[in-house]
Amino acid sequence: EHFHRQIYGGVYDPGSSLSDENGFRTDVIEALRRIGTPIVRWPGGCFVSAYHWKDGIGTERRPTFDKAWRVEEPHTFGTDEFVRFCKLLDAEPYICTNGGSGTPEEMSDWVEYCNLANEGRWARRRIENGYRQPHRVRYWSIGNENYLPSEIGAKRRSEWGSYVRESAKMMKRVDPSIELSAASTQDLDWNIELLRQSGKYLDWISVHGYWDMLHTVHRDPAPYEQCMIYSTKIAERIDAVRHILGALGYLGRIRVAFDEWNLRGWHHPAVDSGVTAEEYLHPRDRNDDNATYTTADAVFSACFLNACLRNADLIGMANFAPVVNTRGAIFTHPEGIVLRSTFHVFELYSSLLGDTVIDSWTPATPSFTVEGWEGPADIPVIDAVATMHSGAMSGDKRRVSIAIVNRHPEERIDLAIDLPGGVIESVEGRALTAPAKDSFNDIDRPEEVGPGRLHPKLHAESGSITVPLEPHSVAVVDIVASPSGTLPRAT
Repeated sequence: EHFHRQIYGGVYDPGSSLSDENGFRTDVIEALRRIGTPIVRWPGGCFVSAYHWKDGIGTERRPTFDKAWRVEEPHTFGTDEFVRFCKLLDAEPYICTNGGSGTPEEMSDWVEYCNLANEGRWARRRIENGYRQPHRVRYWSIGNENYLPSEIGAKRRSEWGSYVRESAKMMKRVDPSIELSAASTQDLDWNIELLRQSGKYLDWISVHGYWDMLHTVHRDPAPYEQCMIYSTKIAERIDAVRHILGALGYLGRIRVAFDEWNLRGWHHPAVDSGVTAEEYLHPRDRNDDNATYTTADAVFSACFLNACLRNADLIGMANFAPVVNTRGAIFTHPEGIVLRSTFHVFELYSSLLGDTVIDSWTPATPSFTVEGWEGPADIPVIDAVATMHSGAMSGDKRRVSIAIVNRHPEERIDLAIDLPGGVIESVEGRALTAPAKDSFNDIDRPEEVGPGRLHPKLHAESGSITVPLEPHSVAVVDIVASPSGTLPRAT
């Protein structure tokens, strides 16, 4: 999103010696390639609710005042730059349209600009701008958090459904092959109006989730123990959306794009009321304090991904927000980048987990009690999800990869994994560990939280595995076995 240093000075920094000839930071691109980034959402976020895309194309771009974040927007990074950036990553572009001050026609013109070969004024404008071939943007969203009173152009639930319907109708008249989402929330009344009016046009609904709500408050980030409480609340939001879609008859027909999520909300106090830069602009620099992004962020993010994988029939997309700077997985500075703790979770999961989620369950695990802001809470120690690799292996062997989180702040856990009746050929593991629950990476300590080799022990006589899990850690265990037994069982 065009907020703070995410775009300018983040992914796009023409003045940097680390950028390519088009202004893209090559170190950021390399890092995002490492985690196989499949899709990128842009341009917002709240920014999009006052963004007019036609200001960001062509050779003559004039700055405007960004009413969402109260800064000047130069428009040097626009639609064509975004699509070019996605191509460098081999990622799908996902465009979120202006459902605040924008119009259905403006949205459909954007589809025309991106996807039509040469029909219409805006397709020809793209060609004039040097892009003869269509951008072929498949994924589009109507609006961003338009249910919030603070959003530019906020909508009442009574008007949102018809607004989405007319926008979707025009966008799909331009290109029927696009997949459409619309801003939603875990609210039954909002979704009743949305889906009754426009459900037949939608392929997705867009929901967001932040747990440590630091948007407008001047307090320190939540400590590790409170973050672990948050990690047990993720499923509640997913279940709420599942029940709403089911009640309205759209379960299995519309999927969920969890297209903004992060443990911690972006810090932007006094955006409505601040008069001076010291009041509303400079406090945003707190987002760049790398000490904020500790082991807790990594453990929470792994739990979030596990929850999404367990609900992969419902959730087809989950976009960590943002990519770079602010609360991002990557921090840029003039000499390079810092890979924050969350980055390494994505690298573990994208490189090691299989492509098929096994319908599995985890028996009751030990728990530990922590004091949270709302009183004591019991936290399950283990959070795990199993996957299988569909690629062919020699003979009848199968490869199963299990993501395991040890939430405990201090204690190591020895996890036993059994394969009853099966023959385990080999087992390997990788783990994301840190010296302490509050460890973090920074310019002068770039690898304090990082991945390393895990050493699970195979007990040949019993066909079981013991996995040593360090406290506050995330691990992936890779098992190659014959298919004669049942799927793994953990204790």
